[in-house]
Amino acid sequence: MTAPTMPRLTLERIDARVLSVPLRRPIVGKVGEYSHWPFILVDVVTAEGIVGHGYLEPYRASATKSILALIDDMAAHGRGKPVAPFDRFEAAMRALHFNGRQGTPLIAMAGIDMAMWDALAKGAGVPLAVLLGGTVGPVRAYNTNGLWLIPMERIAEEAASLVAEGGFKAIKIRLGRDHVREDVRAISEVRRAAGDDIILMSDFNQGQSLTAALRLLHALDDQGLEWFEEPIVFDDYAGCARLANELKTPVMIGENIFGPRDFLRAVQAGAADCYMPDLMRIGGVTGWLRTAAIAGAANLPLSSHLYPEFSAHLLRVSESADWLEWRDWGNPFLAEPFPVRDGAIHIPDRPGAGIAWDEAAVRRFSV
Repeated sequence: MTAPTMPRLTLERIDARVLSVPLRRPIVGKVGEYSHWPFILVDVVTAEGIVGHGYLEPYRASATKSILALIDDMAAHGRGKPVAPFDRFEAAMRALHFNGRQGTPLIAMAGIDMAMWDALAKGAGVPLAVLLGGTVGPVRAYNTNGLWLIPMERIAEEAASLVAEGGFKAIKIRLGRDHVREDVRAISEVRRAAGDDIILMSDFNQGQSLTAALRLLHALDDQGLEWFEEPIVFDDYAGCARLANELKTPVMIGENIFGPRDFLRAVQAGAADCYMPDLMRIGGVTGWLRTAAIAGAANLPLSSHLYPEFSAHLLRVSESADWLEWRDWGNPFLAEPFPVRDGAIHIPDRPGAGIAWDEAAVRRFSV
């Protein structure tokens, strides 16, 4: 197979649209309660006629206005320039030196960055993973579509349903109920329904103080969980490091880390045993690639947070790739969602990231 030829594309404009998509299983957790999930679709339109797609998941609908304004501003500065994600990323970071390199500006840049990489791979006529030097194929995944802080009597049925959605060998449960015995019972209910061999991730959504986390996680340390995710506020790297050092169960953080530099600070602090960057916060494909190099050099397992389509491509080319977090929240507006079977997401052999919008659905969910 010959190497793909990198196309030369020129940015003509960037279109962005906001959607609100109903969730099959509402989110009920320490992060809040959501019956709908906001998305920002980002289309990079090139002078050569190729359109690259990306999207963002900003959690709160109220956050979309500021993100859209920044996307428009970045589009104006990039108009007529080459679609070159590394160049645009560096230019955006330099422009942010005085106002900060985190938060909403990096989120806006991430959406543009994803769409630019999609356009380049489409222009080359190859999947994104191939453009990055890898191959398409399956990526092992766990199902994160449910098991929020729901009533105990619903846990077993929901756990069985999550496994059945794609032959999953691994699923995630949210913990941090009012008493440790309730968390232990919830874990037992999952295993009763899904089997003792189920790989079970746990997520506390930053809901514990350090003191409470020390008490709770020591009590849960023999439950055989794959990891304890974000037990305390994510940027308390010293507190996270203490937990990681004291506990047998690996500590996982990463979805709230902004950019590769802060990722490096977390690694230097020994804040976790494993990490899961979020494409929106880490800086899109470009930010992920730079972060994955750090994780690989440090021999730290790297999983993904949301964005399963782009994440699948990136995990295929990441040295220390571990788990993909699968969720179907964006499937209602995708023309062809990625297939999931035998506990893995399967990357289709389509140019780019492999996503396209179902425009009728987009109109239905537009806000």
